[in-house]
Amino acid sequence: MKKLFGNLLLLAVVAAVISFFAAPAVAFFGIRSAADANDVAGLSRLIDFGAVRQSLRPQLSGNPAAMAPAPTFLEDPIGAVRRQFEPGDGGTAADADAYLSPAALAGLTRGDGRYASQRSSVAEGTSNPTPTPVFWGVNRARMAVSDEGGSRTVFTFERKGPFEWKLVHIGLPDGAAPAPSPEAAAPAPAPKR
Repeated sequence: MKKLFGNLLLLAVVAAVISFFAAPAVAFFGIRSAADANDVAGLSRLIDFGAVRQSLRPQLSGNPAAMAPAPTFLEDPIGAVRRQFEPGDGGTAADADAYLSPAALAGLTRGDGRYASQRSSVAEGTSNPTPTPVFWGVNRARMAVSDEGGSRTVFTFERKGPFEWKLVHIGLPDGAAPAPSPEAAAPAPAPKR
């Protein structure tokens, strides 16, 4: 009886450890599935949209200085006060939102990289590349998906509970975002009165 109890306890510990380390991969595939199903509620449980939007803005601005963290108030008090009164860049916020639609998130999880913002529907891509772990820590994990050319899109997950992980950062491949298609760039006709 003691041996059976010991084996069951050992099996429970092994299952908990495997679940603890497999949870970021489960979250990645959950994001892919929720994006494919156009499940916005499911995506909001798996993604911290504010953190991801903030991580995309400097990548889309094209300014390498924007990638560096701003100095703290103690390091540069005048610059910190000036940044509080400067207007935000509304253009990159709109660009970042283009990557957060279910169709774009489905494209990102399939390695579309910067072209994911051009997706208009989830069904456009058929390949399902397997993510590779780039970094695995106790509270943070990074997984990368590569396209055919070798460009990697990196997803950073952060622990929010023992088995709960949320996407907090998307690292787009190097390069510039493609120009919008002419159909998407054309203004909509004004309604007739």
